[in-house]
Amino acid sequence: EVNPRIQVEHTVTEEVTGIDLVQAQMRIASGASFEEVGLVQDQIQARGIAVQCRVTTENPERNFAPDTGTLSVYRHSAGYGMRQDGIGYSGMTVTPYYDSLLVKYTARGSNWGEVIRRMTRALQEARIRGVKTNIPFLLNVLTHPEFKAGVVTTGFIDEHPELLQVTGKNWDFANVHQADQEKVMQVEKLLRYLANLAVNGHPKELGANPARLRTAPQPQVKPPRVLIPGKDDAPTAGRRPGGWRSLLLAEGPAAYAKAVREHKGLLVMDTTWRDAHQSLLATRMRTADLVKAGAATNAALSNAFSLEMWGGATFDVAMRFLHECPWQRLERLREEVPDVPFQMLLRGANAVGYTNYPDNLVYRFCKQAAASGIDVFRVFDSLNYLENLKLGIEAAGEAGGFVEAAICYTGDITDPSKGKYTLDYYLEYARQLAQLGVHSIAIKDMAGLLKPRAAALLVGAIRKELPDMLIHVHSHDTAGNSLASMLSAAEAGADVVDVAIDSMSGITSQPSLGALAAATAGSELDIGVRPQDLEPLNSYWEQVRSLYAPFESGQLSGSSDVYRNEIPGGQYTNLLFQASQLGLGDQWVEVKRKYAQANLLLGDIPKVTPSSKVVGDLAQLMVAQKLEPDQLIEQAESLAFPDSVVSYFQGGIGLPPGGFPEPLRSKVLKGRSLEDGRAAYDGRPGATMKPYDFDKELGLLQASYPSNKGERDALSYALYPQVFRDWQEHRAVYGEVEALPTEAFLHPMAVGDEVEFATEPGRSWIVKLVSVPKPDENGQTQVIMELNGERWFVPVTDNSVQSATAREKAGGSPGSVGSPMPGVVVDVKVKPGDTIREGEPLVVLSAMKMETAIPAPASGVVERLLVSAGDKVEGDDLLAQIGEGAPKEEGGSSAKGGLFSSLFKGSGE
Repeated sequence: EVNPRIQVEHTVTEEVTGIDLVQAQMRIASGASFEEVGLVQDQIQARGIAVQCRVTTENPERNFAPDTGTLSVYRHSAGYGMRQDGIGYSGMTVTPYYDSLLVKYTARGSNWGEVIRRMTRALQEARIRGVKTNIPFLLNVLTHPEFKAGVVTTGFIDEHPELLQVTGKNWDFANVHQADQEKVMQVEKLLRYLANLAVNGHPKELGANPARLRTAPQPQVKPPRVLIPGKDDAPTAGRRPGGWRSLLLAEGPAAYAKAVREHKGLLVMDTTWRDAHQSLLATRMRTADLVKAGAATNAALSNAFSLEMWGGATFDVAMRFLHECPWQRLERLREEVPDVPFQMLLRGANAVGYTNYPDNLVYRFCKQAAASGIDVFRVFDSLNYLENLKLGIEAAGEAGGFVEAAICYTGDITDPSKGKYTLDYYLEYARQLAQLGVHSIAIKDMAGLLKPRAAALLVGAIRKELPDMLIHVHSHDTAGNSLASMLSAAEAGADVVDVAIDSMSGITSQPSLGALAAATAGSELDIGVRPQDLEPLNSYWEQVRSLYAPFESGQLSGSSDVYRNEIPGGQYTNLLFQASQLGLGDQWVEVKRKYAQANLLLGDIPKVTPSSKVVGDLAQLMVAQKLEPDQLIEQAESLAFPDSVVSYFQGGIGLPPGGFPEPLRSKVLKGRSLEDGRAAYDGRPGATMKPYDFDKELGLLQASYPSNKGERDALSYALYPQVFRDWQEHRAVYGEVEALPTEAFLHPMAVGDEVEFATEPGRSWIVKLVSVPKPDENGQTQVIMELNGERWFVPVTDNSVQSATAREKAGGSPGSVGSPMPGVVVDVKVKPGDTIREGEPLVVLSAMKMETAIPAPASGVVERLLVSAGDKVEGDDLLAQIGEGAPKEEGGSSAKGGLFSSLFKGSGE
């Protein structure tokens, strides 16, 4: 080509000839001859191959429309045979008023294959963030078989439109961190999470005390020391090689139950990994902190009957608040603890949810739970409704699990005035459970109502009635009596009792493991665990618990009034915290009084999820509207009852002992029917539900979330559709936040703070928060951070600006772009000042189980952009405003040139 100026591709000629053309041009312009500058035709030879790739701030999926904004980071991959010509830098603003060319990469080598490999690696390792670039497109071209073979023509791109598809594209590179775009963007998304947390803090839904979140975070807690039997003064006598689990795996559940029943001492189940933190810390314990304690727990508690570590509220909270996969938690912990049986809490026909599910879903859930590592299924129904319980028992048994059926204990069998929950009631229920072929029976005392005398009476009666049945007792220490109750139960014939590590015990949790170990040491009830063996774990959990201080309810002692209000352990702390947050701390006594009244209004029922939620919701209604029981019954036909209360009276969670109370039930249901027109359910609610179509739903899931993990994610979605979608939206914006240490995940960074974490072994990162500037007029803040010493600029929307002035709604003008539905912005395709054509995508919105690209309603210029990735929007919220302006014509600039010539220049130049 001959032009009156030097070509952009001159770097290719320079690399293959060794001649500095720019310098030569300037010298010739100054009067030098060709010979004086060394330009003698016979002496000019091509040496090897050179290829140039132009990196532009253009979006290939929008017909290479230019992108603008601030470069979050700008770093090249330099080395032998690579040349970069450009002026970019981190923090540079790319404006719409100049060419979109950012940098030119030129690779040199002895042959075509070498050059392509060198250029591919340079593009793989380049880090240019904050604006869209054509790098994924260039990689698509360089890795295409035809291009690698060197047999392409100028029609190559037109013949292969798939080259323009870059979203979700992966490449066959040896380094998975460069081949997978999810991994390439992993750390950037984590920076976005830390930056957003520093600016906006946590959402109120997390349930954390904001004042405690803003305190200085503590350093990372080191894993506890692992005691080795035969060393470290760790005992070996009485320990079963491979733990009790080896027997369970080798001989099966029936043999395990028989062996435990014949065991001379008392055995324990440790609840630290589930019910303890559910009761004390609102179930907010992260998987990483459990994993750290895995090896030490496996060693110290190898003589335990089981570890309760899954099920109950942990399943949905993992996705809803911790943004983790509950199945990965189970499987990671199973790897760390091979010797102790894992136990989960199964809500009968409700699985791990708060509603009814098709039978085949419950069966499939239990099958996967067993495959992922669960050994013992504690199955209960919140109303002791046998038909609901049967389904869970059958599903757990078919999965091959050890089935423990639970009797939900309420009332007081030592007090005749307590009504229907007598010793005979519980004995008859135990007989019915035994007839179902369960391996053990648990007495599940959710609120800590089982007094020592009642424990001895109930366990003794069941032992006499069912001499070969394994009996397991569970309670809470709300009143401070549970250790005495566990000892009484053991003396009366219980085989297993529930306890928690000392630093996670007491109050609304379970009694102290160390205290029980000391109390039984040397006796016939010796649990086979020495208090000194627990010291490393006690120290570890004491430190970890301090990290979760924002979730402590503020309760500093036990409360014996639980015998009157009967509030379950986990719900007690939640209600106390909610009352404090709502400014009702001085009315806490009244809240507890209303809870007791609500329980009686509902028929005096066992209270455990989901029935406890029904009681709590009704109590909150009574507190809010200052209703006494007689007033509520009188006004029941006109009151706006919570959905949970209506569903309860419709039989939505089963039938309560003794039936529903009248006339309240009839009044509540007046004018309120089920979707099929029936007034209420007849029998087990899930019995008439259609089977869940796994094949259909899994196909839809894979289409919406290509990175889903198959069966496990399909089950998570089936049980909690909206929670799963919200979790996936969070991952799309902020990545896999489980890689962050707890102090960084929970506590917002302050300017000057540093945090260190590893995304996997050998890949460590140090992040420093440098500055949080004031937001601009659109509420945007460019948070300045350092990643391993390299400066990054991370855009965040300051929600305080938006909350002060509510989000603007879209108007009726042609260029007004509103959100078609509530959702989360997961990607922004444009910047203010961009020229855009009608139909081209502006933002990507995640909602309604899928990602939706919001198109431009008209051609023009983006005048305003009101959202960033991660923003939540409601229907009709204004996303962007497009003004008049003709889209720029493509081509014509030598800096952009033809697409093919911008990619490939050979040695013939």
